Formats: sequence, structure tokens, C-alpha cells
Amino acid sequence: MEIILTENVEGLGTIGDQVKVKPGYGRNYLVPRGLAVVANTRNVKELEHQKRQMERKMQKVTQAAELQKKKVESVTCLLALRAGEDGKLFGSVTTMEIGAKLADAGVEVDRKKIQLEEPIKSLGEYEVPVKLDAGVVANIKVSVVAAE
Repeated sequence: MEIILTENVEGLGTIGDQVKVKPGYGRNYLVPRGLAVVANTRNVKELEHQKRQMERKMQKVTQAAELQKKKVESVTCLLALRAGEDGKLFGSVTTMEIGAKLADAGVEVDRKKIQLEEPIKSLGEYEVPVKLDAGVVANIKVSVVAAE
């Protein structure tokens, strides 16, 4: 019996996979629980249509993420903070401060997407990755200088 999975099924496949199963398993378990539908011509065509729509939507999301990447990478965050004589900061630079500087520059990025492994605690130039939609990663230049 040919079926199309509508949910991920452990050991069988993922959403959208067309698989062959024993008739009893498909008829008595998968279809009644809504985990799959019978693979007739109508359902197969509908699945192909949905895949095409998802591809188009993914292309649009990727294009938007690439545009946002260009905006994000064009911004340099300059942070002037109090520091000791050896270049260590009194405090640290976190994703909150970087997100606020980006917002001031007109680039809206969720601070949870800023991938700062640990807070910046010394003066210098840093490259901080930002995960955008569709797996696109942008790098922000963060400059930490001593305030006078």
C-alpha cells in the first residue's frame, strides 16, 4: 500500500515522503491517526503542488534574508565603554548592547539571533555572527573602545 506521510514517523520517514507499507499498518494505524494519507493521484498531485509552493516561499525568505544580511554587514557597532589600564572593561558587552546599537542604526535584529559565545570583556575589534532566516549568517563588526 502506497501512502504519503503527513507527520514524521519514527523508522518510516518524514513529512511528504511517499512510502510503501503493509496494508494493515496503513489502514489501521497511520491513516486513522492522521499520520498519513493514501497515495492516490489526487493526493500525489496535491503533495507536488505543496512542495512547489514551499520552494517558492523558501526562495522569497532566502532573498529577504540575503538583503537583511547586506544591511547588517554594512553596520559597524562602535561601543565606547569605561576600561581599565590593561584594556579590560568594567562590565561587558552582551547581545543586548549589540542589538541596541543595531536598532539605533536602523537594522532590526532579534537579540536572540546574535550568536555571541560569551560576553566581550576587553577592548578591540570583534566579528560577531548573526543567524538570520533560511540559514543565512551575517557577521557584524563590533569595535569596543575606551571611553574618555
